[in-house]
Formats: sequence, structure tokens, C-alpha cells
Amino acid sequence: MIVNITGIGWVTASNMGCGKDHDRFVLSDGSLPVIEQGKLFERPYPSFRRMDEYSKLGIAAIAFALKDAGLDQWTHKRNIGIIVSTEYGCLGVDLDFYETVLREEGIGASPALFAYTLPNSFLGDAAILFGLTGKSFVINPSRPLGLAGLKLALDSLLLGECDQILCGANNLKHTPPFDRHSRAAPGALFFVVEKSGRTSAYGKLSFNKKGVVEFEGKEVQDLSEIIRHCLAR
Repeated sequence: MIVNITGIGWVTASNMGCGKDHDRFVLSDGSLPVIEQGKLFERPYPSFRRMDEYSKLGIAAIAFALKDAGLDQWTHKRNIGIIVSTEYGCLGVDLDFYETVLREEGIGASPALFAYTLPNSFLGDAAILFGLTGKSFVINPSRPLGLAGLKLALDSLLLGECDQILCGANNLKHTPPFDRHSRAAPGALFFVVEKSGRTSAYGKLSFNKKGVVEFEGKEVQDLSEIIRHCLAR
């Protein structure tokens, strides 16, 4: 099966935005930029202010990818799905929430924190913000930037479950002791992939006979490599 990449978006320690606004992509260690909703949405989204940093990071990269694909404006809901890979997800919020549970034997548990104690919580916000009705879920693969989520996205398109699908990764920089075990640089990146052959596509993805993912006929190893290939074209 062959599909097209029609949009890419990211937030890293180096910069944030979409493919048409940048000619290089760097995923490196460091502090992530402050994410302001005024740079993402035309109309304010009230729930954005109480989102945790993991959720804001994912929402921002999704917004940039949809903008790059020309899918940021909508009047009717779309059958677009989301598949996210993450290493630790919202673990920081989970720990913060647990601290509020410990106080007064749970009487003071924070409902605001509880709303974002699942790594897929922000996908509901993404669906509301961008009118998405497709299948959406988070996975925890062995390689944070590996191709497990992308393969699932290609399968979903092959089965006709979605018209388009966003797939990517979302990872925060973690504090000790988890940083000693982390293999993912902080940041989020997303692709819009679809079966239609729009002229604005960055290139084609496919499986070869061995089931290996290829971009324009060349084997690729991870998501960041695919973005660099897209920008090089």
C-alpha cells in the first residue's frame, strides 16, 4: 500500500511550526518553547489554560501538522484519526495528582489534575478543536520515535477506517530519576497521511515485501528521519 504525507508539524527545543515554514528539523535535548494558544487557534479554547504541558505539546504539534496539510479550517466534522507514540506520557501529572490524593486521605484530590492523568486525555481536546471523529489512541512502543505508530496508521488507512490520519510522537523532558532511563529527546512531531494523491504531498510512504517502511522507495528507521527527507524535497 502507498500513502502520501500531506502535512508535518512539530515542537522541539530548537523551534516549532510546520514544514512549509521551515527548511530544517532538529530534535535535541533542551528546554521546550512556551506554547501560547494565540499562535495555534484563531479562537480561544478555554480548556487550553488548564491543560498540562504534555497535552499542550501534543495539541500544538497536531495544530501545525493540520495547518501544513490545509486541514486547519473546518465547518463539518472529519473522519481523521490520531495515533500517538509516547515514552512516559503524562507521568509528571500522575505524580502531581497522587500528591494531592495523599493529602487528607484523598479529600483534597485535584479534579483539574485528574482530567489529564491519562496519556490520551488531550486527544479529546484535539477532536473538539479540529472536528475529528476518527479512531484515536496512544501507544507505548519500545522505541519512542520508532515506526510502530506509523505502521498502525497505514493499516488504518488500508482498512478504510479513516480518510486521513495523524500519527506521531509526544514526549516531555522528564525530571530525575526518570531522565536517567529516557531515550527520547523532548518534543512532539506529527504527520498527516492519506491515500489521496494531492499535489502538495511531501512524498509517498509504503511497505516493501519485507514489511519495512519506505519513503519514496528508501528504507527509513524512525519518524525524525522521515521529516528530514520531507524537508529535503
